[in-house]
Amino acid sequence: MAYDRADWHYGGDYPTDLPPENGGTHIGMFLAWAIQRDLAGQLLTTEAPDAVEAVKARRMTGRAFLFEICDEKFWEDDLNAEGNAFAKVYYEKDIYINNYQRVLGADLPSLYYVEDTWENFDRIAQVIDERFSRWRANKGRP
Repeated sequence: MAYDRADWHYGGDYPTDLPPENGGTHIGMFLAWAIQRDLAGQLLTTEAPDAVEAVKARRMTGRAFLFEICDEKFWEDDLNAEGNAFAKVYYEKDIYINNYQRVLGADLPSLYYVEDTWENFDRIAQVIDERFSRWRANKGRP
């Protein structure tokens, strides 16, 4: 099952002045967070170990990983069991996108204008880390 796909975003009511890649920035940031927290699935760690290491070392952004390695799609196979358990209650139920909008997109015309930078990643990663810690402590509630 796909959690999210960039084409679901850039294929619809999408700002005409942005490249399609911006439709995947939010997906890539969550994916990079998961990779950096060792929540990547076996498929990614065995099929794309160099790219996984590039994300961990910040030589490749999560969005670049999403487009170059994951064919613009974020699937259950991209995460391990714990990553999927968290994503089902945090990402799939739109808590993540609401946090992303609040933290990174509040002053922008839309969340698609968020720049794919490590500085922005660090800002949203702090929020995801807090939610993840709370989720672990509260038996699955973010």
